[in-house]
Amino acid sequence: MALLLTRQDVERVLTMKEAIAAVEQGLVQLAHGRAIMPQRTAIRMSELHGLHLGMPAYIAGAGGDDPGVLALKVVTVYPDNPARFSLPTTCGTILLNDPRTGRLTAIIDAGFLTAMRTGAASGVATKYLAREEASSVGVFGAGAQARTQLAAVCEVRPVKRAVVSDPHAPTRERFVREMSAALGVTIRGTEEAGDCLACDIVALATSSTTPVFAGADLRPGTHINAIGAHAPAHRELDAEAIRRSSVIADYKPACLAEAGDLTLAIEEGAITADHVRASIGEIASGSRPGRTSAEEITLFKSVGLAVEDVATAGRVFALAKSAGIGREIET
Repeated sequence: MALLLTRQDVERVLTMKEAIAAVEQGLVQLAHGRAIMPQRTAIRMSELHGLHLGMPAYIAGAGGDDPGVLALKVVTVYPDNPARFSLPTTCGTILLNDPRTGRLTAIIDAGFLTAMRTGAASGVATKYLAREEASSVGVFGAGAQARTQLAAVCEVRPVKRAVVSDPHAPTRERFVREMSAALGVTIRGTEEAGDCLACDIVALATSSTTPVFAGADLRPGTHINAIGAHAPAHRELDAEAIRRSSVIADYKPACLAEAGDLTLAIEEGAITADHVRASIGEIASGSRPGRTSAEEITLFKSVGLAVEDVATAGRVFALAKSAGIGREIET
């Protein structure tokens, strides 16, 4: 028997606070060498504008009754889905296994979970890299990922106001209306990049393949969470933004293999691979320093990691079992 957890089930048990705690634990375990995370497999279907990813990971437990978490996420990214099919851009499923026996223990819808763990990773980064007094957020993009980016920042910093920029006015206006109510934060929409860059924290969650602002316009002391571009030929940030920033990756090897924001800047000679200072798990574990000055521009670059999914799935499974949520099915 395995526990089937629908998107609605996951939404009932997974808060941003729980997601941040789970993701931070997974990232620290990865930094300590207590996680196994192969490079994800990717099938790119250019003619269909689609991406299919297989993302397995194992996170070691504390021993005894805690064997850790073992899972595989299968996720697809189709940017045309919202406009063409009224479907989410990102769809996914997580298969959770018992590390002791290999038995399938849960099948978990990963749509909401993916958005939450992506936001949570930025929440972890913001916790360690943004200025303590940071209270304003500029968000590029107004989709599902942008929502959890803002929610995560609000969880770890005393946010009082936010600005959102998105070229699609109805989506932008809906974001303002719904997220203002959900978070109790004053939010306004804008068409000007400069309005977002005037904020203490900048979140990038777009489907753009080219930079969305000029790096020369970044203010000293800004913290950036960049999560939208996750392919070698795509970038949300120009080389100048990368060059001016202290760059922290969700996982340095993965970002140097997949993040166009970084690989294109390296190809253009603006930086070298050493410009990526650390992986965020190293900072969260205390083995590497975070922000070093109030004037420093810090940049968290994320391509998304299987350990984030697996850690979050393990937390969701435990919460659902405790609450009696989900449906047992034969496998």
